[in-house]
Amino acid sequence: MTAPGPIALSGAPGSPYTRKMLAVLRYRRLPYRFLVGSHGGHAGLPRPKVELLPTFYLPGPDGALEAVVDSTPIIRRLEAEHAGRAVVPADPALRFLDELLEDYADEWLTKAMFHYRWHFAADIERAGDILPVWRNVTAPADQLAAAKQIFAKRQIDRLYVVGSNAVTAPVIEASYRRFLALFEAHLARYPFLMGARPGASDFAAYGQLTQLTHFDPTPMAIALAEAKRVFAWVDLVEDLSGLEPEESGWLDGADVPPTLAALLGELARTYVPVMLANARALKAGAAKVETRIDGLPWTQQPFPYQGKCLAWLRQSHAALPAAAKARVDALLDAGGCMPLIAEPI
Repeated sequence: MTAPGPIALSGAPGSPYTRKMLAVLRYRRLPYRFLVGSHGGHAGLPRPKVELLPTFYLPGPDGALEAVVDSTPIIRRLEAEHAGRAVVPADPALRFLDELLEDYADEWLTKAMFHYRWHFAADIERAGDILPVWRNVTAPADQLAAAKQIFAKRQIDRLYVVGSNAVTAPVIEASYRRFLALFEAHLARYPFLMGARPGASDFAAYGQLTQLTHFDPTPMAIALAEAKRVFAWVDLVEDLSGLEPEESGWLDGADVPPTLAALLGELARTYVPVMLANARALKAGAAKVETRIDGLPWTQQPFPYQGKCLAWLRQSHAALPAAAKARVDALLDAGGCMPLIAEPI
């Protein structure tokens, strides 16, 4: 059940998940009101149990507004409550691939976003200068300068959480460049990951890329030099309210193009080993996640949420009809992603 009138959400321009959801709302032509700022600064609205951006304010079982976070289930809730202009494919095989690629963008590509923003001096400088101004454009200069130092230090100190360090930096940066090249090749044939119309995975990738290709100077320069289609695509996905999608616009789940299948190879190389290692660390109660990517050691803090993401993907896979599961398994196996679903934790 959604509230009458525009959907209220709070967020920030520098939040990739905020940008993801704003683009979904525009594409789906769902009226909304966007509240810029933190979770607790909006009179009359509840605070979320876990403070994340964006926060949606949606009716709970008793009709009272609740603060709801987590873009992936919010997308599915909006699909259930609002007909038309769906971002979740009807074909079960394609729906699973869309969910998988959405999770890759949300949980792996975001590592590149956080790494570039807080690893390189030019990117730290820009983020430190601009992010506090988004909170209060009229704040005094001395207050903004103080906020810059506090915020930058806090974020730099958190790089280890996503696995960004001197050893893993080349792994993250090489993965970003490979993703750009693979997505560039796909965009030469299709306007979206999911074909002639966007899926949830498109909006997830878009959210991360709003920061990587359009805000942070180091990854932006790479995109402009190596992936001009990707750069332009981000501008286009900002507002797809004028797109008139057709049901036939989805890719054929029984005949996924090589350009999309190639992306699965990148997932197998990076996202899959980290997700599996994270799940094992959580099960063992370990203090850190340890695995190897491209022959180099990878270490990060365990993420309980990513453990849930893997469990949800496995549940979605288990629920597939037999024919769709066979198609998905053939693609996962060819792309090296089958351990994500089949390997014991």
